[in-house]
Amino acid sequence: MKVAVVGAGVVGLACATELLARGAQVILYERGSRIGAEACSWYAGGMLAPWCEGESAEEPVIRLGQQAADWWERHAGSVVRKGTLVVAPSRDRSELRRFGQRTSQFEEIDGEAVAKLEPDLSGRFSQGLFFADEAHLDPRKAIAALAERLLVDGAAIHFDSAVEPADLDADIVLDCRGLAARDVLPDLRGVKGEMLLLRSDDISLSRPVRLLHPRIPLYIVPRTEGLFMVGATMIESGERRRISARAMLELLGAAYALHPAFAEAEVVEIGTDARPAFPDNLPRLTRCGRVIHVNGLYRHGFLLSPAMARMAAEAALNPQARPEMLHDLAA
Repeated sequence: MKVAVVGAGVVGLACATELLARGAQVILYERGSRIGAEACSWYAGGMLAPWCEGESAEEPVIRLGQQAADWWERHAGSVVRKGTLVVAPSRDRSELRRFGQRTSQFEEIDGEAVAKLEPDLSGRFSQGLFFADEAHLDPRKAIAALAERLLVDGAAIHFDSAVEPADLDADIVLDCRGLAARDVLPDLRGVKGEMLLLRSDDISLSRPVRLLHPRIPLYIVPRTEGLFMVGATMIESGERRRISARAMLELLGAAYALHPAFAEAEVVEIGTDARPAFPDNLPRLTRCGRVIHVNGLYRHGFLLSPAMARMAAEAALNPQARPEMLHDLAA
């Protein structure tokens, strides 16, 4: 079966990977000039943290997200399995209690245990929550690895190709365009995220650290070569390219609150984009004739792409399949 995939962000690449593994002939069409150029996944944190996400996400996110770490290790490699550390300043200790009440699969730890996990945070936090079974990856390296493997395994990728899914010559088309699909998915909305990429040789972290705050919870994800991804805001807006002064101040201020060494960090990159989301913040497969729309992954792109890609491949290759997230069937 010939399957066209429109959009080579994390969702499209994951769908193509699952389709190719099932024997389909796969062609990807990407409007950008390279992998990541037009994808909001380029600015993702890369946290594979289903239990932490349970603080605000619905049950399917927690359950389906548990597939992610193994899937990414199998198809892209370089998954770091060192868990997630959640901390809060003493004045915001109630936020830590609230976070624990809304999540599961964690250990309550004291300041000594925090320092053992992250020596550079020694003496800064007297309590924390440790989610030992969570993981993280570098999203840019991960999607590049997926694309490279797809090419090696026989898929084709056409860049600079802003195509209409319904016009393509294929047996089935998967529309993975994110917000660009609002013309056919009218209840899709944008949720803007803003992030910073900092470089510092004065602090070392081994795992993602979430710093709780009533106004702007922050996460810092370590990358290689002294880089740290700091994010991220959630603003109800489809605007993709502008960071606000307030967001910049809050992200930098929160990073400084985690550790003063970030005051001297180099700002390597400022990133903004809008995540596609439906009103319930859950992803959907929407079948419309031979086009299947895969969309609405909200802030869970890397966490939920593996499960959504598996369901999309099932729906594409078997017209009788009714995977869990299939919605709004149309003739």
